[in-house]
Amino acid sequence: MVSPVTSEVDFGAEGRQQGFLRVPHSVHRSAYGWIPVPVVCLCNGEGPTVLLMGGVHGDEYEGQIAISNLARSLAAEEIRGRVIFLPMANAPAAEAGLRTSPIDDGNLNRLFPGDPSGTPSQVIAHYIEEELLPLCDVMVDLHSGGSSLYYPPTLLRGQGWTQEEAALLKRLEAAFDLPYAWVFTGGGGPNSTARTAMGGANRKGVVSVMAELGGGGALDPEILKVTERGLRRILHGLGVLPGYEPDVQRGTRALHAQGSVYAYEAGIYVPLRDIGDTVQEGEAIGYIHRPDTPWAPPKEVTTPYSGLILAKRVPGPARRGDALVQVFRDAEP
Repeated sequence: MVSPVTSEVDFGAEGRQQGFLRVPHSVHRSAYGWIPVPVVCLCNGEGPTVLLMGGVHGDEYEGQIAISNLARSLAAEEIRGRVIFLPMANAPAAEAGLRTSPIDDGNLNRLFPGDPSGTPSQVIAHYIEEELLPLCDVMVDLHSGGSSLYYPPTLLRGQGWTQEEAALLKRLEAAFDLPYAWVFTGGGGPNSTARTAMGGANRKGVVSVMAELGGGGALDPEILKVTERGLRRILHGLGVLPGYEPDVQRGTRALHAQGSVYAYEAGIYVPLRDIGDTVQEGEAIGYIHRPDTPWAPPKEVTTPYSGLILAKRVPGPARRGDALVQVFRDAEP
């Protein structure tokens, strides 16, 4: 089906284009209204097309700001090819500062390939997968831990469906030059069934990477600097930003995920270990306290994995089923 979204931007035009993707949304106060999703496109001659996307989850801020800063600061004449900037992909969620849309409770990164006749979040997912991604060679999708989790700057990527894709993914990892890389051990490819933007990119033959950049419901200025540096380095590495002079590469530690450690009791989580700490299977990593039952002893939380803690829960209160930390191991060479 054809997308009901209309674009104020002509993605085929040379120079700078900016405006909104209009997502139809008829409500009581506005019978013929639309949701504005901001978009900028810079196009200058032959070269790759790169989609820089943030705001898939509205409470993840570094990507939204880094992409907006880059869209303002770059001129079309500086690039070779085309860059599409989509800083607030799920605009209602981003405006509200929420992981999911306040309109339909849609988690955009669980809705691909979307539905052109569905809810607004489903319509946005469908437009990205069926209209934007077919224009692109590379997608960079910027996230953070949002309100509930915190990550140090970490690239996320697959291992590549072909030798050529694998080589390009390694180049993108080196160019972004974040301290960590989460390398997936499975999935991907054109037959991907993942409901994520990365799954959509795989289905459309677009080489894609993600990043987790801080979190905790706040924006870290230092992580923002790292993000903006990484985006410029990626564009330069792809030949899209030839005039940029990258600084010395700092190096990335590649990791595979072991799994998350979950709360099995409700209460206040008091951690014993932090990001960057090495833990052993069976080790206590924290306690869950019940101040509403002060005579009850706290519940010890142990990890079923050995490895490195890369992400942690930020809020103190936790319920059964909440992820408390993620544990990783070094990736194979």
